[in-house]
Amino acid sequence: MLLFNALRQAWREGFTLSTLRADVVAGITVGVVAIPLGMALAIAVGVPPQHGLYTVIVAGFLAALLGGSRFNITGPTAAFVVILLPITQQYGLTGLMLATMMSGAILLLMGVLRLGQLVAYVPYPVTTGFTAGIGLTIAFLQLKDLLGLSVATNPIHFPEKVMAYATAMPTINLSDTLVGVITIAVFILWAKLKTKVPAHVVALVSGTLVALVINQMDGAHVALLGEKFHYQIGDIVGQGIPQVLPQFILPWQDDAFSWSLVIELLPAAFTIAMLGCIESLLCAVVADGMTSTKHNPNAELVGQGIANMVVPFFGGIPATAAIARTATNIRAGGFSPISAMVHALFVLAAMIALAPMLSYVPMSALAGLLIMVAWNMSEAPHFVHTVKVAPRRDVAVLLTCFILTVVFDMVVAVVVGLLLAGLLFIQRIATLTTVNVVAGNHPHQNFGDDVIVYDINGPLFFAASEKALSVIDRINLDARAVVMDFTDVTTIDITAIHAFENALDRVRDYPVYLVGVAPHIVDKLNTAGVLALENIALFDSAEALRAHLSSKAHNVQP
Repeated sequence: MLLFNALRQAWREGFTLSTLRADVVAGITVGVVAIPLGMALAIAVGVPPQHGLYTVIVAGFLAALLGGSRFNITGPTAAFVVILLPITQQYGLTGLMLATMMSGAILLLMGVLRLGQLVAYVPYPVTTGFTAGIGLTIAFLQLKDLLGLSVATNPIHFPEKVMAYATAMPTINLSDTLVGVITIAVFILWAKLKTKVPAHVVALVSGTLVALVINQMDGAHVALLGEKFHYQIGDIVGQGIPQVLPQFILPWQDDAFSWSLVIELLPAAFTIAMLGCIESLLCAVVADGMTSTKHNPNAELVGQGIANMVVPFFGGIPATAAIARTATNIRAGGFSPISAMVHALFVLAAMIALAPMLSYVPMSALAGLLIMVAWNMSEAPHFVHTVKVAPRRDVAVLLTCFILTVVFDMVVAVVVGLLLAGLLFIQRIATLTTVNVVAGNHPHQNFGDDVIVYDINGPLFFAASEKALSVIDRINLDARAVVMDFTDVTTIDITAIHAFENALDRVRDYPVYLVGVAPHIVDKLNTAGVLALENIALFDSAEALRAHLSSKAHNVQP
């Protein structure tokens, strides 16, 4: 059963009152971190901050309740920013929520079809490259609020954004910049203390207090969250974050449902689903490593899928498991999915109780917080180390994914990265396939001096077969037989079978003996009709062939 998998696993491990208390403490700790991150990430994708909190509350609760990882904390994540911002700019909040629902359906389908293991086929240089590229892009996008820039245009593509931000540099607001820099500095210094109080909270509170002081001064002003965002619920109009429960809405809001819009959003929804799959399952793997447990990847995809299908009906945006928040949950003593559910309920209670106070949070402080999140997710020191020590082919894949993510988007980066990694892998494997001519009296063969032996090694497939089998050529007239040793051949495809037929044609005047052929390769050769050739004989072992050749030699003696 895929539903409630993590809950059932925790119950079997021995859920007690003490583990419940640990879950509550861990949930509150993570909830404190999730509040500023939820708001900041919502703003980063171009929607009001409450939508990030709605995502933490609804998706965070459902993914934990239904999913397959005991420790994953689900909510909006930085990795989504570069994908979601263009959707918001082009289709608005309506398009974003519809794409969220569609991506949830794709994730649910992947889980039901048990495709959770596919993430293992994404090469490490690809994930490292696009993750670092996402980190750089997110950090750059925060410069607008960090520096208080007045940007005249809001282009979609990164190179155009660089030009727009450079043009806006004369409008820098030193007050906003000071608050942002202080937020970043406090975050870095507090993190080095390694206390139980999260650096996110201390940094944001410090930035907010500095902003309140600056705003009391003449001629100085720091932009606050409540000044930038407004809401309207019925006849109620307010600033900042509404002090109400998440409301049930249709993802397409006042617009009529449109299949044409669904078709337009399908590529974006697929991208969201793929990234959500990769992020949530990688997060679960990290959590397993920290706790010596094992998650169910298919159940996790089902939980993530349902959460993303439901959250748009309450104003939420795409969600997936977040590694930093999950690690905080584990370090705080979380034992079961109850901690993630408590974290969602805590954010709900805090939003209702503290919404007016959240309006005083400076935009530049949130930007500084996201810059630190981007730095941590990019793992820049590790990225540089990998470039220094990895094989050149892997470095090429990594840098290609990194550059394409920044210049274009993650979709292009992942597609090109996978293709490039696949081609380089094929080239690498092709070099392992060889055909060597050995003497008939080779100590491992000993078939006689007048027998030519071709020792075939490695997989025979389209990229390797033609070059390798070209070694088999017309032979010495003094030879009485040809032996082809397939002992070390692991597989063969139709391209290799065709090349093998050509090689056999070059030695058609001699008896050809195939030895050590694996059963599945025998089936393929038999289906292709190769074994029906008159001069072909098949032997299971070198000993059997040696006995056959010895008897033939004895029979032809005078």
